Amino acid sequence: MSRPPDPAKRRDLLERVRAYMIRNGVADLSLRPLARALGTSDRMLLYYFGTKERMIAEALTVYERRPLLRAQSLFNAVGSPRDAAGLRRFLEETWQQFSNPDLRAALPFYLEIMTAGLLHPERYGPVMLDVLSEWTRLLTRAFRDLGMAEARARTEASLLVDASFGLLLAPLADGDWDRAGAAFHTLLDRLEPGWRDI
Repeated sequence: MSRPPDPAKRRDLLERVRAYMIRNGVADLSLRPLARALGTSDRMLLYYFGTKERMIAEALTVYERRPLLRAQSLFNAVGSPRDAAGLRRFLEETWQQFSNPDLRAALPFYLEIMTAGLLHPERYGPVMLDVLSEWTRLLTRAFRDLGMAEARARTEASLLVDASFGLLLAPLADGDWDRAGAAFHTLLDRLEPGWRDI
């Protein structure tokens, strides 16, 4: 009878796989060079993860400092913001997390995976759809808790999520995070008054 995979070793491998993919991307990712870089074998990676695509998908979820996980933890611990100003503060704090160098360095990798998921859903699954859906669900809940009807809450959440993702993409191309930040705050200036009109 074979021994089950060691959870601690699996977790350590995922962390190192994630770091490798951030440095090298996934377009030309091959198991043998990856295994050599990690000091293991391609057979061992398949033993722990089954397939290369599953390993890549799991490596996306291993980073606890992702803004979505932190936002979900905050909502679960203290609940949604209680008014429009509180929701704005929460959104500004969430945007600020993207100034973390480790997270910012990982953004091109996440974009690559999201694009690959759109082009090859059979390999990576609907990564982009999942991320957008989770953020939209979270913010729909926040708007609903402010007293909005379900349909309007979902529309407001979709507008905010879709616009914010767009604002994260531009500085990956031109490096102008200050401009993206100013645009994000202008977006909130335009939207926040409507959140009070319930």
